[in-house]
Amino acid sequence: MESRTLSKFDLDQFELQVMALIRLNERLKEENASLRARQELLVAERSELIEKTEQARSRVESMLSRLRAMEENL
Repeated sequence: MESRTLSKFDLDQFELQVMALIRLNERLKEENASLRARQELLVAERSELIEKTEQARSRVESMLSRLRAMEENL
């Protein structure tokens, strides 16, 4: 009878551990999905910033070219 009680206790403990692992797995899946979404957002934002930086660089280079041309015409 005692081994039956011990087995029941062991099974109950095992079940609790399995349930804790299942909850942890679910939480990690949700966190992973959230992090992936955040990463996608940051990658898109980075791409947009690179594009804006390139546009600004192009405009500055264009202005410098015009200024040099104006200096040469003086």
